[in-house]
Amino acid sequence: MKKNRLVVRTAILAILIAAIGYTFYINFFKKDEVIAVNDNAINFEMKDINTKKTYTLSDQKGKGVVINFWGSWCDPCKHEMPFINKVYQEYKDKGIQLLALDANESPFAVSKFVSDYGLTFPVGIDKDQNLIDLYGVGPLPTTFFVSPNGKIKRIAIGEMTEENFREYVKEILPN
Repeated sequence: MKKNRLVVRTAILAILIAAIGYTFYINFFKKDEVIAVNDNAINFEMKDINTKKTYTLSDQKGKGVVINFWGSWCDPCKHEMPFINKVYQEYKDKGIQLLALDANESPFAVSKFVSDYGLTFPVGIDKDQNLIDLYGVGPLPTTFFVSPNGKIKRIAIGEMTEENFREYVKEILPN
């Protein structure tokens, strides 16, 4: 009986030491490279779930690009999508591209959301949330506004208003 308790206590102590060691490693030794305003946007590729067309950020040079990270379960995302779609329609012929990346949901859930909201911009799925990690996205929605020269002009974390969104899009319009 005492031997079993010793084994269990030793295992628990080993797990605690490993967890503390990992916490120190993450907080003090691992370099966190979070993208910030005025940084170059990190290139990525996404496949539109509807058209199956592949979009690469580097192919959008010369355009203002809005990168929107969202989820179908996210209430602020649901509030934003109608006016994001509306403003995109107004500015797509003026040099604005919108690339929306869902946070790793099933193709069925994303397609249903796109259909329910009548979204007309390219929508991809960030499988395994690799881009979310690469861009340092925390809460959803998070939207990056990229200037025509590829620099991050603004990062909007959380729900925007239509007025904010429209203003931010105007900031990245090509000349």
